[in-house]
Parts: sequence; C-alpha cells; structure tokens
Amino acid sequence: MVVLANPPVVDQIPLLRSPGPRDTFSGVPVVDLSSPGAARAIVDACERFGFFKVVNHGVPAATMGRAESEAVRFFAQAQADKDRAGPAYPFGYGSKRIGLNGDMGWLEYLLLAVDSASLSDACPVPSTAAFRSALNEYVAAVRKVAVRVLEAMAEGLGIADADALSSMVAGAGSDQVFRVNHYPPCPALQGLGCSATGFGEHTDPQLISVLRSNGTSGLQIALRDGAQWVSVPSDRDAFFVNVGDSLQVLTNGRFKSVKHRVVTNSLRSRVSFIYFAGPPLEQRIVALPELLAEGEESLYKEFTWGGYKKAAYNTRLGDNRLAQFEKHSSSI
Repeated sequence: MVVLANPPVVDQIPLLRSPGPRDTFSGVPVVDLSSPGAARAIVDACERFGFFKVVNHGVPAATMGRAESEAVRFFAQAQADKDRAGPAYPFGYGSKRIGLNGDMGWLEYLLLAVDSASLSDACPVPSTAAFRSALNEYVAAVRKVAVRVLEAMAEGLGIADADALSSMVAGAGSDQVFRVNHYPPCPALQGLGCSATGFGEHTDPQLISVLRSNGTSGLQIALRDGAQWVSVPSDRDAFFVNVGDSLQVLTNGRFKSVKHRVVTNSLRSRVSFIYFAGPPLEQRIVALPELLAEGEESLYKEFTWGGYKKAAYNTRLGDNRLAQFEKHSSSI
C-alpha cells in the first residue's frame, strides 16, 4: 500500500501503487468456448490460476454494447437522481461504501437480484424501461455462458453427470446476483505514482463469476498465493471467469478461488458487469464424491450456501472466509 505525506482527499479510500507495463499479465489463459478442447483448457486454467478469459462465447456485441451504453447513461445522471435508486441494502444503487463492514472503494454501483434469467421483479432498480430491458437481455445471455462454462468444467473433471455443477445455478431457487460497477477517473492522483482502490482485494463466495468491462483496464489478480499482483489486459469483446470459494470446496481445493481487486485509472472511467452464479440457499456445499480419490477426505467442513453467504457478508472484503470451514488434522 502507498502512503503519502499529504494525500489528496479520496474519502479514506486506500491508495495503491499505480500499475505499470511490467505488471501486465501476458499469461491469462484464453478459452475458446466453441473449441473441442474447451473443457480441458478450463480445468487447466482453474487449477493454475482460478481465472481465465472466454472468447467465441456467442453473446452478440450488440447485447454487450447496449448494456454498456445504458449503464454509462445511468451513471452520468445527477447524483440526486442516482441516490433515489439506493441504498444498496440489499439491492439498489451504492457509492463508495461496499457492504456494511467498513470497506470503501472509488466506485459507484448497482447491485441487482436475478430471478431465473432476468432481473427480479422484486428489485425495482433500474426503473427506466430501456436500461432494464438491456440488462435483462445481457443477463440472459451471460447466464447461458456461465452454464456452458460449468458444463465444460464437469466434462473436464470427468464427472459423469454433465449437469452436476450447472444445475446448481440453472435450477429453481438459484441465488444469482448481478453488479454494474462504475469506477470514475481520479485525476487528483495523476502523476503521483499511486491510484485509488476501486474495489479491494477479495475472493467471490459463489461458484463462479463472469465479468465483462469496457476498454479501461484496472482488474488485477493475485499470483503465487497473493505474493504478486498482476494487471489483466482489458478486452471488451471477451468475458473473464473467476473461480469462487464454493467451487473451490466442491472440487476439494483442486480449483482455487482467485483473489482479485480493481485499481482505478486517473483519467479514464471503467464500467464493468459481473454475473455471480450461486446455488439455492439450501444447497449443500461439500467436496463432490466423484472428485475424491480412494481414501481421500474433504478438506472442508460441509456447509449450506445460505450459511456460507451469511458468514461471508459478515466479514471484511479481504478476510479469508473459508478459513473457518477448513478441517485441521489433530495431533496425537
């Protein structure tokens, strides 16, 4: 973390060293979802990084572009108009404050509930027909991508039931959430060698999250168990997939939940869309028997998604949420 003697006012938001060209990660795994080798490539990426880029995903550029245009229009409104769509507890518009436990970021956002393949009728935000229609079209498309990715994971893992993972998020009662994040530029920090934290380091608790952003970079992932942060080159035509905590448990640690964060740009705004694929609240989360070798035991205590979600949202962003569910062998 960067400490300045006389820092500009950024509302108590942590500052980070501005990423440079040497921080760019050229090794991001790229999965062609239309390729026969997609399943194996996904498993390899999840085992190595817990993160990969998806191309040839089948989502029309017009669908992505329309959602982005409507989001930009929403965030360009006067602050008072945006505030009427909040607060984001549990769903709606929020600014700078992330959750209820003191985490702050240089961003504004919409946190939205998803029911089946569209925004929940119980969530009145966004209220404009054009924006809501654009997001419904986008959510339906990206949900299909998530299902295809999870089906490919099952295939690559050798699970006989092709729907073993995807049914958890495609079935009735699945707990899906959608975020639209806007990271405004922070010109006060230009030339100081530091950037405001847009979204602090964390892992996602769900099975997977599927992200797309505009052409402004800012996403970073942690390599080597958090010892090195690298910048992910932006690609507005692709999706990026994060392995979440629940999938790490289901695979008994074979897939790693990736720690990630967002660093703001001093001159350009970043808009991102994240679909979080979660199972029903009552879904048991435990290592899948098909993935355990003979005599191998689960590394984690069994829990329900609802129980883990509650525990996760009572922690700070950077906390190791899975730690309390890890099994520890007792010494004799």
